[in-house]
Amino acid sequence: MTAGPDDRTHGGRAIGATVLAFLVTMMGTTLPTPLYAIYATELGFDDLTVTVLFAVYAFGVVVTLLLFGRLSDDLGRRPVLLLAVGLALASALLFLLPPTLPGLIVARVLSGLGAGLMSGAGTAAVIDLFPADRKVTAGTVAIAANTGGLALGTLFSGVIADTAPAPLVVPYAAQTVLAVLALAGLRAFTPAPGPHGRPRVRPHRLHVPPAVRGAFTLAVLSAGTAFAVTGVLTAVSALFLEHSLGLRSHTLAGLVVCLAFAGMAVGQLLARRLRPATALPIGCAGLVLAAGVLALALAATSLAALLTAPVVLGVAGGLCLNAGIATTVGQVEPARRGEVSSSFFAGLYCMLAVPAVGVGVLSELTDLRTAGLVFAAAVAVLAATVGAVAATGAHRASTAQPPGAPPPPSPL
Repeated sequence: MTAGPDDRTHGGRAIGATVLAFLVTMMGTTLPTPLYAIYATELGFDDLTVTVLFAVYAFGVVVTLLLFGRLSDDLGRRPVLLLAVGLALASALLFLLPPTLPGLIVARVLSGLGAGLMSGAGTAAVIDLFPADRKVTAGTVAIAANTGGLALGTLFSGVIADTAPAPLVVPYAAQTVLAVLALAGLRAFTPAPGPHGRPRVRPHRLHVPPAVRGAFTLAVLSAGTAFAVTGVLTAVSALFLEHSLGLRSHTLAGLVVCLAFAGMAVGQLLARRLRPATALPIGCAGLVLAAGVLALALAATSLAALLTAPVVLGVAGGLCLNAGIATTVGQVEPARRGEVSSSFFAGLYCMLAVPAVGVGVLSELTDLRTAGLVFAAAVAVLAATVGAVAATGAHRASTAQPPGAPPPPSPL
């Protein structure tokens, strides 16, 4: 039976409402990025405080993955989507209050909780709403909503901060309006959940089946390296632009992080044209190059290099992320995918947060440029090592694989 015009219209509205909710929630997580330099000046934050303020968001995501990773399976998609957007709204309202360090930390934690819920439930909801023969398109839309929201949030906030009065108010006021619209859209257009069992809130055991543990380690280290660099750029790019380059453009600070997330979306799409065993070493090579360009930006105080580094980083990280999912989550039976996926992203978000704090600590002992150069060197060594191991494993697999054997399945 084919869908009629009314069914297609309703389905289109449900997809639109879900994508809007996804975008708004993820935008909220990067809105503060270009504003960290303003907070640092007004509240007297040092570099370490700024990096900790960023990192608590990532820890909020990890907590959500561990405690609530299956909540949309228990309650249905719409209630969890509403909760995620509600947390984004609460975060925006807290940011609208006169800024204090405890208030900012709570706002960041709420933003992380919302992003953690939306990452899983939003992706599942988008895929649910597309017909069976368009699941690849659904996966592409989910990727675009996720990374697109992250990219738009930081650029939007930077532009608003440069062109509108009250830079610590207007971005969050706009986020508040968008969140209210997203809540209304979800209530009006997304399907109500059917009967479900009682929600179970309990820690999920981070277990990876032995068959994919080797691939899992490579996947987390490679994609996690990209997340680590992105986290450091997010935490300190505004400070570097102002203190080292003498540039107080919030738009530029937002653009640096925007380029990384936009590149990551492009890299994930490019990776679908490659075998994972090929994409992973190429991605690692790109991460080495990105680390080199970042080191050049820091050493030469070069704006051009600082804008080039996140582009290379994003594309390389997208290749590693897609390949990592394909060689881990995509290789286990459906009943194990939830715990493997939660383990994978918990590892990535830990690598997003911990190095950022490490750079903050090191910058207190030395300075921001020195801390960044040490970090770039560590990234290059790690990415090169993981890439070499991945390339060696791919070569062994190709020589052992009989001619004409099918490629590994795509994660989408």
